[in-house]
Amino acid sequence: MKRFPLQTRTLALVVVLLPLLALFIYVSLRSGPLAPVPVTLTQVSSRAISPALFGIGTVDVRYSYKIGPTVAGRIAFLNVHVGDQVKAGQILGGMDPVDLDERIRAQQSAQKRAVAQLDEAQARLDYAQTQAQRYADLLGAKSTSEEIVATKKFELQIARTTLSAAHSAVAQIDAELAALKEQRNNLALVAAVDGLITARNADPGTTIVAGQAVLEMINPQSLWIDVRFDQTHAQGLKADLAAQIVLRSQQSRHPGRVLRVEPLADAVTEEMLAKVVFDQIPAPLPAIGELTEVTVMLPELPAGPVIPNAAIKHVGGKLGVWQRQNGELHFAAVTLGASDLDGYVQVLDGVDIGAEIIVYSTKALSASSRIHVVDSLLGAKS
Repeated sequence: MKRFPLQTRTLALVVVLLPLLALFIYVSLRSGPLAPVPVTLTQVSSRAISPALFGIGTVDVRYSYKIGPTVAGRIAFLNVHVGDQVKAGQILGGMDPVDLDERIRAQQSAQKRAVAQLDEAQARLDYAQTQAQRYADLLGAKSTSEEIVATKKFELQIARTTLSAAHSAVAQIDAELAALKEQRNNLALVAAVDGLITARNADPGTTIVAGQAVLEMINPQSLWIDVRFDQTHAQGLKADLAAQIVLRSQQSRHPGRVLRVEPLADAVTEEMLAKVVFDQIPAPLPAIGELTEVTVMLPELPAGPVIPNAAIKHVGGKLGVWQRQNGELHFAAVTLGASDLDGYVQVLDGVDIGAEIIVYSTKALSASSRIHVVDSLLGAKS
């Protein structure tokens, strides 16, 4: 009589536990560690892509000028400061002339004396020519002697020599005066082009040596970007390609183009060097040395197999994609080509057009992973 209650309790316990066990197994298989991995799929498609290169550069200037005196001296005055816009030929400053002005005035006085002596020599020559001709006529009329005629010819020759020496003296003084004036003009610090003052290395009263830069200026219209590109992706980089320049301070895109690719690469960083110029100089003018991001658009490539960049995985030291084939997963190693800014990469070898590949998954996959295809994922593991 006592066995029936025990059997009843056991049967009731089994009835309760079996559904719970079934529910536990179901939950484990659907949402636990044994559940299928949610993934998104796509097919390898064929399309033409326009690859692009991305590089980091700095704002630089093609033409810069260091302005200083040609002789040692002391700075007398400066008319400009850093940041000033100047025009070509504008006087930016000047050096102390010391005694140059006095030497120029002395040379001008000597020039006046030399010109007066030249006029006197010319008058003596005219008089000597008249006398020589007069006495030659008298000799023809036998009214004078040949000795006097010879004397007048000799005086004429002396007058000509004196005039020639006076011309030489005037020319010498003119040349010396011009040299002094040129030296005086060289004391002025003059802007070579329309530009912007970027440095003022000394102040009035400072003594500097010949060739030392007092002021530095740039030509803002010659701004360019000194850019570095990874050598592994630089195939096709050449002059005249379109580029987009993003200044760190402005975060706005500026159109430009590749001016040239440098013949020397950086062997240490394994980068190609190029110069990129703006189509239109931005305003306000960016600071020299500012970092920039440069994207260069390469020529469009023919249509071929492409995959999303997010589908590429590293497994066992190989680069490839997870492919679903006949309901099973396997890792396909691929050889990649160029990529574009839309996130697509050319596949040179490894998968065919139309193949199904995994783009995103919530966790790392393996060949034995069970998957569940969904339209989109949040917190996907790329």
